[in-house]
Amino acid sequence: MPNWSEVLVETNNVFSMGTSMATSAPDIVRRKYLDLLHKHTSRNVIAYYSGWLSKPNLAQSDINDEDKNGFMMAVHQLDRTKGLDLILHTPGGGIAATQSIVHYLREMFNDDIRAIVPQLAMSAGTMIACSCKVIVMGKQSNLGPIDPHMRGIPAQGVIEEFKRAVDEIKKDPAKIAIWQPIISQYRPTFLSQCEQAIQWSNGFVESQLREVMFKGNPKGKKKAAAIRKCLSDYSRNKTHDRHIHAEECKACGLKILPLEDDRKLQDLVLTVHHCYMHVFMNLSAFKIIENHLGRAMIKQVVTKPTPISLPSGEAQPLLQS
Repeated sequence: MPNWSEVLVETNNVFSMGTSMATSAPDIVRRKYLDLLHKHTSRNVIAYYSGWLSKPNLAQSDINDEDKNGFMMAVHQLDRTKGLDLILHTPGGGIAATQSIVHYLREMFNDDIRAIVPQLAMSAGTMIACSCKVIVMGKQSNLGPIDPHMRGIPAQGVIEEFKRAVDEIKKDPAKIAIWQPIISQYRPTFLSQCEQAIQWSNGFVESQLREVMFKGNPKGKKKAAAIRKCLSDYSRNKTHDRHIHAEECKACGLKILPLEDDRKLQDLVLTVHHCYMHVFMNLSAFKIIENHLGRAMIKQVVTKPTPISLPSGEAQPLLQS
C-alpha cells in the first residue's frame, strides 16, 4: 500500500487526469482506500479526523456537539449488524459532547465498536477509545491522559495546589501573603467545578470500560478502576498532552490489538491516515467525519474570497509535500 509520498503522487496523478476530476482528487483517492479497508474487515468504517496538528488553535477542531450531525450522516444507511471500526484522530474536546456521541454510537451498533488509532486520540478521544470493545494501535499510536481541564487549567492540578496552600499556611501562617495572589484568582465555585469535572470524567470512563470492554468479566470493575487511575493520574502523567504508547496502554489493562498483527490492515489504515493528513496540510478542511461509502461532513476554514482571474486553461494547483 502507498506510503506518505506515494499517496501524494497518486493524488497528483488524479489531478492530472483532467479538470472534471481534479477538483475532487483527494476525495477520490481517500475514499478508494476507505472502501478497501471496509472490504478487508467486512465492517463498517467511520473516520473521525481533526486537522488540529496542521491548523492549530482553530475553533471547532475539537470534539463538540456539532459533530453529532456528522456521525448521524455517516451512520445513515449502514448495515449496523456489521459493527463499526471507528478511526480516531483528535485532540479531544468537551466531556458532554463526547458522552453524547458515545451513547449514540453504542445504541446504533449495539456496542460492537472497535477503535483504530493511527496516530493520536488524546483526552476525550481516549475516552471514546475506552468506550469500545478493543483499541487497535500501532507502534506509532498514542492515547493521552483523561484528566479534565477548566479554562485551560488542569482541574486536578488546581485541587492539588489548593491543598498544598492549605497545608503550608497551617504550618506557617506567614505564607498567606505568598498564596493569597494565587488563590484570589479562583472565581466562586471554581474548586467545586474542578472536583465535579474530575468525578464526571472518571465516572464516565470507568462505566464505559465496565459496560463494553470488560462486559461479562467478573474482574471488570477492578480492571476499569485500575485503567481509569492509570489514565487520570496527574502526578504520574505530569502533563495533559503526555503521549501514552500502545505497550503502556496494554500494561494499564486496556485491550490493545497491535496494528502490526495484520499487515494488510496496517497498510490500509496508515494509507487512509496519510490521505487525511495531506488534506489538512494542503487544503482548507480542518475536520472530516466520513464513512466507507464516501458520505462525509467536511468542515473548512472560512476566509474572505479573493477575486482571481485565471487565464483560460490554467492548471489546477497540485498538493505539495
